[in-house]
Amino acid sequence: MNDWTQDVVGRLAEAREPAQVLAQISAAARSLGFEHCAYGLRVFVPFTRPETWMLSTYDERWSRRYMDAGYLEIDPTVVHGVRSREPLVWSDELFRGAARMWDEARSFGLRVGLAQSVFEADGRVGMLSLARSSEPLTSAEMRTKDPMLQWLVSAAHRAFCRCCGSSPLAGLEPLTSRQIEILRWTADGKTSDETAEILGLSKTTVNYHIRNIMIALRVNNKNSAVALASRLGILN
Repeated sequence: MNDWTQDVVGRLAEAREPAQVLAQISAAARSLGFEHCAYGLRVFVPFTRPETWMLSTYDERWSRRYMDAGYLEIDPTVVHGVRSREPLVWSDELFRGAARMWDEARSFGLRVGLAQSVFEADGRVGMLSLARSSEPLTSAEMRTKDPMLQWLVSAAHRAFCRCCGSSPLAGLEPLTSRQIEILRWTADGKTSDETAEILGLSKTTVNYHIRNIMIALRVNNKNSAVALASRLGILN
């Protein structure tokens, strides 16, 4: 760990509120040549009402416009970020399908940037974006700064989750290894009879475990249990 990361670690450790974390990440971003930063956390459960939490140093007028115009739903950096952890550099080509959004963002000085996501086993996805108003990102700059940028993405995610990103697993009763085993076979389409035969158990025992799984995950049927467990990474 070099002096730069040690300094950022120390400052983040003292941050207790999301705004304090943002201030420290912003300072680190400026030291790397970026004027602004933004962090978003998406939780995909419940499936019908996934939640997105966002905080940034962007101009408040742009932040309001972004939400009011529904740009969150079409932002290509978000579309990419919820599917891939590969870093993404902003470009005209990237925003071709969201040209109006891109024009408005640039009017607020957000012309050059990059974004990268962090994926949690429990289904949460956090994305850090860094932006500036000028000086395109060159290959040489990316090579030089990549280790620090990668580290900052992870550090920001951990710090923000510590302050405000409670896990979807919080409050749920953990499943036993046997319950997970049965749920995996259920996810593969096996009936209780088939699962019982595979595992050398009685059908009654398998159904007993399935009922307890549903109680632990707070769902009403085994299909919902499979879907939720899969999203939360329990079946991995």
